Amino acid sequence: MMDPRLTLARPDLADAALQGVVAAERYDAPKAWQVAVPAAALRKAPDADAEQWTQLLFGERFSVLDVKDGFAWGQGARDGYVGWVAQADLAPLGEPATHQVAVLRTYAFSEANIKSRPEGLYSLGALVTVEAREGRFARGAGTGWFIEAHLAPIGLASAVDPAEVAQGFLGAPYQWGGRESLGLDCSGLVQQALAATGQAVPRDTDMQFSFFQPIDEADRRRGDLVFWKGHVAILLDRDTIVHANAHHMAVAIEPLAEAVARIDAAGVGRPTGWRRP
Repeated sequence: MMDPRLTLARPDLADAALQGVVAAERYDAPKAWQVAVPAAALRKAPDADAEQWTQLLFGERFSVLDVKDGFAWGQGARDGYVGWVAQADLAPLGEPATHQVAVLRTYAFSEANIKSRPEGLYSLGALVTVEAREGRFARGAGTGWFIEAHLAPIGLASAVDPAEVAQGFLGAPYQWGGRESLGLDCSGLVQQALAATGQAVPRDTDMQFSFFQPIDEADRRRGDLVFWKGHVAILLDRDTIVHANAHHMAVAIEPLAEAVARIDAAGVGRPTGWRRP
């Protein structure tokens, strides 16, 4: 069976590329849009109060197949997640991105001057099309003026150690379905940390568990992942983890043994496996 989280198909409508693969009453070709706000919620239903499944960051592409009640139903290009995004958070597809945000978060300014009005706060991995430069600033299409040192060219990883990237999120609030620097969940932290090193990985914990190489617990080291049912953490060393979690309601550093005991006592159970990205 095809994973519905990653399949642009419903009983009444499906991507034309899936004709002959999935059954639907009608098939159509999606139209490419892109995210026009710092972070856009991708939701379970076309409702602002519906559960947030993930977030799309500025500049990421979103293929739209249907529109209802001010929401667009489609599929994100970064990891293939399907859901509903507010139409107001999208814009017609522009020129290809040339850079991505390479720091945890950064402002775009209304002018090439740090004293000018901030136009938005953009998170690690947001995509920017640089269209002009002035001194230490670069202007992004549809954004404003960034400090160019906070951007990295597309295709050039901004980090080499995902554990260090994850540690940089320390204290960020826990947000179910979040991927932005202002709040994210456990698998969002893993996805963002690895994306900064140039690794494209799936979104949810079960997807990540199946995606990465299994290792023995005894062989664990910095940068490896420890999984529980519905949760994942990154090892800072053999005995310490960093993870976004609902216990601390934040990204926190915790001794591995304490986390194992606490999560087990909460009824979740012991770790289900260890993986190496």
